[in-house]
Amino acid sequence: MSSVVTAPGTRPSRGPITDLLTGGGRARRITWFVVGLLVLFSLVRVISGENELTSSAIFSTALLLAVPIGLAALGGLFSERAGVVNIGLEGMMILGTWGAGWAGYQWGWTAAVVGGVAFGVVGGLLHAIATVTFGVDHVVSGVAINILAGGVVRFLSELLYVEGTGGGPTQSPPMSSDPPSLSLPVLSSGPDLLGDLESRHWFLVSDLAGVLRGLTSGVGVLTLLAVLLIPASYLMLWRTAFGLRLRSCGENPWAADSLGIPVNRLKYVAVLISGGLAGLGGVVLVVFADIYKEGQTGGRGFIGLAALIFGNWRPGGLAAGAGLFGFADALQLRSKPAVVALLLLIAVLLAAVAVYQAVQRELVRAVVAAVFAVAALVGFLTIDVLPQGIVSFTPHLITLLVLSLASQRLRMPKADGVVFRRGEH
Repeated sequence: MSSVVTAPGTRPSRGPITDLLTGGGRARRITWFVVGLLVLFSLVRVISGENELTSSAIFSTALLLAVPIGLAALGGLFSERAGVVNIGLEGMMILGTWGAGWAGYQWGWTAAVVGGVAFGVVGGLLHAIATVTFGVDHVVSGVAINILAGGVVRFLSELLYVEGTGGGPTQSPPMSSDPPSLSLPVLSSGPDLLGDLESRHWFLVSDLAGVLRGLTSGVGVLTLLAVLLIPASYLMLWRTAFGLRLRSCGENPWAADSLGIPVNRLKYVAVLISGGLAGLGGVVLVVFADIYKEGQTGGRGFIGLAALIFGNWRPGGLAAGAGLFGFADALQLRSKPAVVALLLLIAVLLAAVAVYQAVQRELVRAVVAAVFAVAALVGFLTIDVLPQGIVSFTPHLITLLVLSLASQRLRMPKADGVVFRRGEH
């Protein structure tokens, strides 16, 4: 009979779902954090008068924009948990967009998924051959793939896309079919009860209705698939023997090798999965636009890598990071005045960070956070409309800010980026 030893006054965790339902463990803290964040958003909306801040249109757009970033981050998770740094996520997404555009205009959206994932896997295979087989520096290989991908897709476009059909050197013809979308009956479609609540602009209630309607109305099949891949990846990596072996390759490959684990083979599998997921992120971009265009990724592979680091190499964390960047991008696209209201939200969050750092006696960090909080508050009070250049750069500013605040408790896999050779350790 096994027994569980716990600290006095605590109870053992019975799993993430049970903890969430019964109010215990990490899930309880996450639940309270989400509730507090929603209340804060509602207060900022009421104070600023920018109802778009929590509108269903903003959150629907944020979900669409977060999906390719999240898929790229998820691809980086598999690769780096196996010990292979994947700077080439951007290049694999580029390959995925071209593969989706080429297959999609000929055979429809299902073929676009297959083509985009296949091209992403090819990019992952190149990275695996260079890093795992030949021991090339992981960063050098990733940068090379990013550069190579841009040239390859331009060459293929000039070779295969014919002028006059809607295609050309920089774009593909439109896709021949689009994937279906889903909405919750009664709540988000039909009577649309959530939409009715949102239009009343009640404190907290309308904000919650706007968030829920944005996340459940007109959700595409690929978006739903991407969301389901988050818990699926967690279960695969942390609840299966395969996941344990793969993660051991990123922590101590020599110890894993001594136990008979095929380290190089698992690294190959992880990087191929990584490329496929990044390619799927490219597919989503093409399906949203109904066409492939050169430069379509717009640096989302790099932002996905930032989301992965922000999420501490965990599926839930990277999903939160992707959602944050997607929300910032959606805000600057759909409501530029609401970006100013975001300054008030940032001021409050930075003030909370300053108080926390002061309690932890990290005075330098507390002062820095307080200074930026005051600057954000002054900006909110004095600026009516931000210049277009700053508005369009909002997601990147959010990326830098979040990474600077989240970098204190990050722990990457110990052997991430280490070139493994049997018998050399």
